[in-house]
Amino acid sequence: MLPRFVAAGPGSRERFAPLLASLASGALAAILLLTPSGAGGQQIPDQVSADALRVCADPANMPYSSTAGEGFENKIAEIVADELKVPVRYYFMPQGPGFVRNTLGKRLCDVVIGYAAGADPVLHTNPYYQSVYVLLVKAGGPLDGVEQLSDPRLKGKRLGVMAATPPADRLLEYGLLPTSRTYSLLVDRRFDSPAEQMIDDLAKGEIDGALLWGPTAGAFAAKAAVPLKTVPLLKEGERPSMTYRITMGVRQTDHDWKQVLNRVLRKRAADIDKVLLAYHVPLLDDDDQLVTGSSPDAGRRP
Repeated sequence: MLPRFVAAGPGSRERFAPLLASLASGALAAILLLTPSGAGGQQIPDQVSADALRVCADPANMPYSSTAGEGFENKIAEIVADELKVPVRYYFMPQGPGFVRNTLGKRLCDVVIGYAAGADPVLHTNPYYQSVYVLLVKAGGPLDGVEQLSDPRLKGKRLGVMAATPPADRLLEYGLLPTSRTYSLLVDRRFDSPAEQMIDDLAKGEIDGALLWGPTAGAFAAKAAVPLKTVPLLKEGERPSMTYRITMGVRQTDHDWKQVLNRVLRKRAADIDKVLLAYHVPLLDDDDQLVTGSSPDAGRRP
């Protein structure tokens, strides 16, 4: 629901939340040299599979991932696998405390497709996109035109916010938290979807605005019952940051695998951007400017 940090922060709820073991030398070292793990997708292999891109993912974390392969991280995994000429194989586990330890750490899979840059405990690839927290308001409503959380028009308003995320800190700073409605961050998305509930509450008028991580907001707002305006929070201060670069996470020892993925991310950047834009992810370039569909990969090369 946020970038994966596996705690609070933009990580994904997580923090949002949230690789081939060191490759042997030789002619094939640039890619996949390890022993296949066999057909059982949920079995514990002795080594990392060489015959599939094994992805650690949440089974019900739309718009990121699902067992049906409907999320944008599912689509990005398919792009990476296509470049590597192998199929995708998933190990599904709900995100939360212990996700990395019990997936990557146990060699049940080899990559987490989306992870906030700098967040422990993974080794990060180069960032493959950057996004931002946003404010959702009703198009044409009284808050249409607000661009910053310091705007006096927000005083006394009912704003929805995920607990323990950067926008909550900013609301506290501006004295807006007492009138805000807090939604749970760490939930099992198979049974609950606080972001969708927040947007539904906004559509029904129970709250006046919704503060969400951009990729989550973009996908769900596009399906809202009323027209919503997405306001990227690009004019806020640096602490806490509202923008985050997203990487792929691998095991700390898998440096060669990281470089393989970096080459794939660089080569297929335009394809990945098309997927992100199709899911209404607010993308930022290296100058923190919104990327448009006309130039999806401008200024954003891993």
